[in-house]
Amino acid sequence: MARLISVALVVSMAACAPTGEDGQPASPDRPLLVSAAVSLTGVLETLAAAYERDTGTRVELNVAGSSVLAVQIIAGAPVDLFISADLFQMDRVAAEELIRVETRVVLLSNQLVVVVPADTTATVPSPATLIDPMFGRIAIGDPDGVPVGVYARAYLESVGLWNALRDRMVPTRSVRATLATVETGAVDAGIVYRTDALSSSGVRVVFEVPVAEGPAIVYPAALTTLATNPEAAERLLAYLQGPDARIVFEQAGFIVPEAQP
Repeated sequence: MARLISVALVVSMAACAPTGEDGQPASPDRPLLVSAAVSLTGVLETLAAAYERDTGTRVELNVAGSSVLAVQIIAGAPVDLFISADLFQMDRVAAEELIRVETRVVLLSNQLVVVVPADTTATVPSPATLIDPMFGRIAIGDPDGVPVGVYARAYLESVGLWNALRDRMVPTRSVRATLATVETGAVDAGIVYRTDALSSSGVRVVFEVPVAEGPAIVYPAALTTLATNPEAAERLLAYLQGPDARIVFEQAGFIVPEAQP
């Protein structure tokens, strides 16, 4: 089964070259290491388990904020496949020439929603409702680096609300941290991805940002130049773009782009 590996483990791996103790190339049957945005946790655990069952190839997942993952790869973590929640973090890694550019694809998209604690009666018929004093604290991902926060800020700026709301914002380290902050009632509302909201019984969606009006939320994926088994990693990436994976992604609420001819 797929195993969730800790951030600390990946960082420690960064200090080691992807070779065996005898200096020979790493074993081709080493688990594929996938660093993926934390908003993909549940769906990738399902897909990795299915892929292992069907192919016998082991997959280990390292999930965290995309900015954290980018730093790890730049530091030398031997990641085979990187899936970011935005273009900027993928571009950071690409700028260091650590991405196999010919493998880069747009894997998924998503949608922003406003959530409130499930046990509250608050409603948000329009984003302007967030100006109401009842929404004194609003959790978002850190708008200076966490993709969901960057997207949230871009949307609020586009509707002319950012300056009015910025002092109420409670930045978090990831979309899951934002979700947890709302679930506990520590804030009055939060802005997260629709897929994360669907995974939680502790929040209630009170407003969905229309896809056509919100920022383009893009999950790019690519093999890294540090991949020790690129052929196997390419097969995994192809599987994640295939029809079986598409069903799982869409059931989880993700938007899957149409296959290119």
